[in-house]
Amino acid sequence: MAVINSTSGVNPFDALNKSTSEATANAKAAADEAASRAIAKKKTSLGQDDFLKLMTTQMTHQDPNNPMQNGEFLSQMAQFGTVSGIQDLQKSFATFSGSIQSDQALQAASLVGRYVAVPATQGILPAGGDISGKVNLASSTPDLQVVVSNASTGEMVKTIDLGNQSSGDVDFIWDGTNSAGALASPGAYKIQASALVDGKNVAQSTDINSKVESVSMATSSSGMKVNLAGANSVDFSKVKQIL
Repeated sequence: MAVINSTSGVNPFDALNKSTSEATANAKAAADEAASRAIAKKKTSLGQDDFLKLMTTQMTHQDPNNPMQNGEFLSQMAQFGTVSGIQDLQKSFATFSGSIQSDQALQAASLVGRYVAVPATQGILPAGGDISGKVNLASSTPDLQVVVSNASTGEMVKTIDLGNQSSGDVDFIWDGTNSAGALASPGAYKIQASALVDGKNVAQSTDINSKVESVSMATSSSGMKVNLAGANSVDFSKVKQIL
């Protein structure tokens, strides 16, 4: 067994205990100081209690010969109430925004595997299938046409003659055959609509019926995305119709 000798008359265990106590006290003091600094740094804005204390102090030390008018007092109260109300409104909007995003996520997830109508100028022809959609006709026309062309080469495949039409949405469908009546190869095809208006051919916008393959969740910089067949992606808010 080891033996500790003391030649100075001082108990070594007492010295050790004293040193430990001092170290503990110093550590606690340092921790308290750090906590105080953190609280002081964090509190950089006035709360309601701080505002009321300042206002009470202002009223207590105001000039008796020139006291603060009721209008000034009410103006200060209104300013604080406005700031407080804006903060509460921001919190409410944040909660409301989160609720909307969750609801959109549920709605968008239910679209996977279904067809939707979205503004587009390109469709995907599946094997043995077709491409359909609507022409958004701005005004009546005696001659409405939809031209289908290969999205890669630009080669015209077929012209669909829709004839005389009134303004509004006009349905169209391409059965997947070319001008010779043969089946076109599956893939991406460009859809362009034009109408004869006052003797001139005017381009018209189109909605294409596309299959939803997946949904991308919202991020800080963008909203919900609906990913369609053919690697096309559109905002969830642009979906016009669920088929």
